Amino acid sequence: MKLLRYLKPYWYFALLAPLCMICEVTVDLFQPRLMSAIVDEGVLTGDLNFIITTGIKMILLAILGGFGGLASAGFASAAAQSFGNDLRKDTYHAVIRLSPGQTDRFTTGSLITRLTGDVTTLQEMVGMALRMFVRSPMMFLGGIAMALTLDIRFGLILLLALPLELAAIWLVLGKARPFFVVVREKLDRVNSVLLENVSGARVVKAFVREKRETDRFSQANDDFMQTSLRVQRLMAVIHPVMNIILNVSILTIIYIGGWAVEAREMQVGQVMAAVTYVTQILMSIMMISMMFQNISRATASAGRVREVLSTAPELADGQVTLPSAPGTLAFEGVSFSYNGAEAEPVLKDISFRVAQGEWVAVLGATGSGKTSLVNLISRFYEPTAGQVSVGGLPAGEYTLKALREQIGYCLQKSELFSGTIAENIAQGKENATREEIVAAAKIAQADSFITSFVDGYDTVIGEKGASLSGGQKQRVSLARAILRRPDILILDDSTSALDLGTESRLHAALRKEFGKTTVLIIAQRIASVRNADKIIVLDKGRIVGLGTHRELQKNCEVYGEICRSQGIDPEEGGADQ
Repeated sequence: MKLLRYLKPYWYFALLAPLCMICEVTVDLFQPRLMSAIVDEGVLTGDLNFIITTGIKMILLAILGGFGGLASAGFASAAAQSFGNDLRKDTYHAVIRLSPGQTDRFTTGSLITRLTGDVTTLQEMVGMALRMFVRSPMMFLGGIAMALTLDIRFGLILLLALPLELAAIWLVLGKARPFFVVVREKLDRVNSVLLENVSGARVVKAFVREKRETDRFSQANDDFMQTSLRVQRLMAVIHPVMNIILNVSILTIIYIGGWAVEAREMQVGQVMAAVTYVTQILMSIMMISMMFQNISRATASAGRVREVLSTAPELADGQVTLPSAPGTLAFEGVSFSYNGAEAEPVLKDISFRVAQGEWVAVLGATGSGKTSLVNLISRFYEPTAGQVSVGGLPAGEYTLKALREQIGYCLQKSELFSGTIAENIAQGKENATREEIVAAAKIAQADSFITSFVDGYDTVIGEKGASLSGGQKQRVSLARAILRRPDILILDDSTSALDLGTESRLHAALRKEFGKTTVLIIAQRIASVRNADKIIVLDKGRIVGLGTHRELQKNCEVYGEICRSQGIDPEEGGADQ
């Protein structure tokens, strides 16, 4: 019911659909009466004129009812599609606002299912409700009224048949309802496995793991199928039970009606009309059972969609929009865990300061917490202890937009989107001109390979940049971050696919064009960071070294081990450049 507010802007469609359906049902209820009159007053008396006149009335009414049904379907469809469109947009907006941690907890596959399957289920429910919630009850009540006006004895038949139908519906739906949520969860798993394997197709192929992943998908798909079949088997019981009750009721009407006709208490047309009315009544019960089935499905889907819509972003907006000291950065006693304060932290008591325009490198073994550290700067996650300050203020005091506009972020994994190269670079700045895009690409050392393409900057690249090499994707990602001309530029191992010569030219261009920009570089190669103003060495989430290349060669054992592993003698000293 809470989601029905999305239907409010389209109230006129929501009103017209049931009104037109009333027209159709009214026609359907009067047609058996006219048919009864044709038989009793026309066929049995041989009055051909009455048959023709009444037949024309039936045809005209059928046309009117058909128009009403068609209009009702059109209005209901317009309301449902508009409802679904708005709900899907809001749900997508809610997903976009989730923090990375919240997205991880929901899982990507589940969020996709909620945005597609669950919203579609609700959309279909709205379309059906606007028509069937009028048609079925009206046909049920109107049919009973019409049948009783023919003969009160038909009411006794209904009195016996209806409780049996309602009991069958109640029992079956009561057993099936809990499984609708489980079916959606199984579909989440199917989507998750599919998403992992499509996005990681190269890894699967490289390690010849097609069979294993096929088996994993088959298992998830089989679980989904088995759960769905269990629900369908339960729901399948309703229809044969309904048909048995319907046919027994019809036989009873024919028996009673035949006896009444023979006793001249009733006419043949009335019996025929009674059969039609009882069929309409019991069929409306079947439609109501299908409505309850769809309501159960929609209730499960509504709960899953509401869960996304009602999830408040973990990262609350602050109020500040401008930094007091652009380009400065400070960590003060920062600790961080991905699973809250009770879990083992990946960062432990991190403290350091960075002045505007400094180049700071972060080194450490895999799993030492390098990427986790820079993720806290943009507030992708919140520290579990301590404080991160950006631009002279605690990061939490900024609006998220203002905070992130100060930062240019080149991710460890180059994330590109389907579209042109220019469009991908332009994501770094709203309303960027072509000249700004080209200038950023030149600094990122990307202009030369881009212009070698036939369409240049208008070259369309595939999803996730599949048509580019690793080094090309990295340089496009770098150009996107550079285009923003940020106060702080974070390069998270984003030059690993570049040769040392290209990387050296990139650094030289950055120093020339971005003298006041603070640069944080996460890297694995000593050669990439030895010229930094200061180097932070992480080991198991702690800072074990902080200084220049020369200082760390002399004083930091972990840094010395990294040097030796890369063929650099830590005893040789070497000048900082």
